[in-house]
Amino acid sequence: MKADFYETLGVQKGADEKELKVAFRKLAMQFHPDRNPGDHSCEHKFKEINEAYETLKDPQKRAAYDRFGHAAFENGGMNGAHGFAAGGFADIFEDIFGDMMGGGRRRSSGGRERGADLRYNMEITLEEAYTGKTAQIHVPASVSCTDCSGSGAKPGTQPVTCTMCGGHGKVRASQGFFSIERTCPTCQGRGTTIKDPCPKCSGQGRTVEERSLSVNIPAGIEDGTRIRLANEGEAGLRGGPSGDLYIFLSVKPHEFFQRDGADLYCKVPISMTTAALGGSFEVATLDGTQTRVKVPEGTQNGRQFRLKGKGMPVLRQHQVGDLYIQTAVETPQSLSKRQRELLEEFEKLSSTENSPQSSGFFSRMKDFFESFGER
Repeated sequence: MKADFYETLGVQKGADEKELKVAFRKLAMQFHPDRNPGDHSCEHKFKEINEAYETLKDPQKRAAYDRFGHAAFENGGMNGAHGFAAGGFADIFEDIFGDMMGGGRRRSSGGRERGADLRYNMEITLEEAYTGKTAQIHVPASVSCTDCSGSGAKPGTQPVTCTMCGGHGKVRASQGFFSIERTCPTCQGRGTTIKDPCPKCSGQGRTVEERSLSVNIPAGIEDGTRIRLANEGEAGLRGGPSGDLYIFLSVKPHEFFQRDGADLYCKVPISMTTAALGGSFEVATLDGTQTRVKVPEGTQNGRQFRLKGKGMPVLRQHQVGDLYIQTAVETPQSLSKRQRELLEEFEKLSSTENSPQSSGFFSRMKDFFESFGER
């Protein structure tokens, strides 16, 4: 004797559709044959669960069951058979678990397929990244066929419903206890076929052409930034929506400046005498001006000078970074005899106050070695 369908699912007689689905999902996951290979009791239980849910989820079948019980489906009543044959396992699985996989069944859209996204690599200079620019690019890409308006069919004709799948894009085949659904081999899942292809695009609904596009590059753009041009990718098949075009930007290395976010860095070599006696020099900046940098007496190698507001603009903000000038003190080379004599004389006249860092370092190093002898 068959068990009561409500008891099989573990729900009350007045359970709504959501309660039925939750109960079935829980039991189906527990007793699914794939989770219990070789266990015939689980297979039998799974059939009972499926039969109960198939009946109770249908309002007409449920009303008949509530009135007549199992007798409502005996002797061919209500289309007779239950289980996987009454709709197929693919329908049941998608109905119950489809929301976990991203939604319900996808219907054919007449063969319309979205076009692919495209990538375009563009290299710009640091000056162009500073000021921004409008660039013209030429992109070879698929565009909608003008003769067939993207349908793929010969002008004056239309795609027809696939006779193999009836426009569903999928066909079903029974394999023993299960019904297996697969993509229709005739229409490749599109649901339509083309009897008379368009001569210009060979039924694809698109042709390859080179397009000229305008790309706006804002001031302050950084290396590696990606710009998206919506619907400027490849045209979709048979009138489907176009993909997107992505512009990947790279900024060329600069001869003088290195960039770190909105700040710029520039290493400037200065002579030993300028570092010792003091002086000044001029540097060009990306805003097209020149700025004088004052070097104080006794400037050491690597000292930085900050030029406020001379860096890069911050993208889409009314802010500008800074420019940092780093000095590199250059040691004289190829000395003349007189130059050497003067430096030697300077060395004799020098004291520890003239080179406090070096004298202090070697003094500490001497103390360090002497400490080993005391151990």
